[in-house]
Amino acid sequence: MKNKFFSIITVVLNAEKDLIETINSLRNQKFKDFEYIVIDGGSTDGTLEVIKNNLDIITKWKSEKDLGIYDAMNKGIKLCEGTYIGMLNSGDKYMVDGLKITHNYSINKNLDFIFGSVMKKVLRHGYRKYRILWNFDFYGSHSSGFFIKSDSQNRLGKYNLKYKISSDYDLFYRMIVKEKMHGLAT
Repeated sequence: MKNKFFSIITVVLNAEKDLIETINSLRNQKFKDFEYIVIDGGSTDGTLEVIKNNLDIITKWKSEKDLGIYDAMNKGIKLCEGTYIGMLNSGDKYMVDGLKITHNYSINKNLDFIFGSVMKKVLRHGYRKYRILWNFDFYGSHSSGFFIKSDSQNRLGKYNLKYKISSDYDLFYRMIVKEKMHGLAT
């Protein structure tokens, strides 16, 4: 079987309604060349039922206790087989053409990473690479809406669990400043 172009990861914990919105945003994508991975942290609400009722779109899933969001994201990364890995947090949604736009950018440029077309519950905007040296707010989406080439992710490594609330910033800092990877915001 041919690997999909995108591996989309959603991490969730007790957010069944948010997960439904996220799943529906993937169903509405015009670009369909993706696998969808859901990592649940051991939800006790109706999240598991939502997962089981959507196995037509969910390719892989796990439900088990974890050490927090970054541990869950790392578990998802381990399951990825796509060319690009995309993070889409539960409750966030891709724009209708989000995957198509991101795909078009990725094939026409030699990019390690892309900040894609995502609608967040709390929205900030802009990608200001130079601000990473002194500000957490260099890009408003954190990991959601973020795509990275699988090879680049392997070179970079996983989210560092010692940073409980800023492991995404650490990963982006290593990616942009230390590894000097190339990317853009769509």
